[in-house]
Amino acid sequence: MRILFCTDTYPPQVNGVSVVTALSVQGLRERGWEVEVIAPRYPEGDADIFGPGVSHAQVTSIPSVPLPGYRDIRLAAPARGSVRDVVDRFTPDIVHSATEFVIGRMGQRAARDRGLVVTTSYHTDFAKYTSSYGVPFLRGPVQRWIRRFHAHAARIFTPSEPSRQDLLALGLTDVEVWGRGVDDVLFHPSKRALALRQRHSLGNAFTFLHVGRLAPEKGVDVLLEAFRQVEAALGAEHVKFVVAGAGPSLEALRAQAPKNVTFLGNLDRTRELPALYASADAFLFASTTETLGLVVLEAMASGLPVIATPAGGVADNLRDGARHWAERRTWAMELDRLDASYRELLRPAAR
Repeated sequence: MRILFCTDTYPPQVNGVSVVTALSVQGLRERGWEVEVIAPRYPEGDADIFGPGVSHAQVTSIPSVPLPGYRDIRLAAPARGSVRDVVDRFTPDIVHSATEFVIGRMGQRAARDRGLVVTTSYHTDFAKYTSSYGVPFLRGPVQRWIRRFHAHAARIFTPSEPSRQDLLALGLTDVEVWGRGVDDVLFHPSKRALALRQRHSLGNAFTFLHVGRLAPEKGVDVLLEAFRQVEAALGAEHVKFVVAGAGPSLEALRAQAPKNVTFLGNLDRTRELPALYASADAFLFASTTETLGLVVLEAMASGLPVIATPAGGVADNLRDGARHWAERRTWAMELDRLDASYRELLRPAAR
């Protein structure tokens, strides 16, 4: 069985979609699938967030340019011929479009022209982003664009029940909740490291942590203002705030941040990030636009209390007894479900 992933974001780019897509590729290969990927070409020298030793499928890289104002996002060239050539050479049984942009659309079109099974992911609620970026009048057109794109899929995968309900409200069908997994071995309280706290001068201060892309829709400015008030109430020597991640809002957030806030940028996902989670004392997350909020599950698996906005996919997972809840959301279980779902779509009756 062969599956082709068509995505506009993939490692070394760092975001929830690239992480979930790479984990899907790796997990399906381990379950006997032949997998290839079409993704944007990234600048040489960009570090892979998964670190060394993680095997990925063959990747066909499409030339790309940085998005103006957000250079970490790459805009792929409309290389329809290259995508068609990969489909014809690889002859996949399924083409999965992980994103609704250039490469995702080209893969979907090539698959439809050849009568192949098409599946999609709905990872990002772009309609809600319109308010964060000051263009709320675009919410309706964005919703119609999302509906048109996913209407061609035999099955749509989305990581939370609220996002599933959003898609059903748009008139879409066969929407499966999938992808709310976490590696509860990689992210574990035992990874707590005194050396890490010393390296970042945390001392005995109560340390808040935020991990994620630094962009307007993430609400990190709200967290900084809240931390400023906590710092004023408790004293600067008693509290710290560590922010891991990068994005277009980084410099503005640095300028806004109190003295006791440390910005670390993007970290190696397998070596540095687990220790950072486990070495903090509480996790903060203010986004209201998430379909999942993968970092919330990772923080819970690391044993952290989570202070977050109960909206969208985050509300699906905010539970007391954080570590116990995360243990029921392992990637191994989710990947078994994905494997079974794809196999079901390939049965003659389903097709």
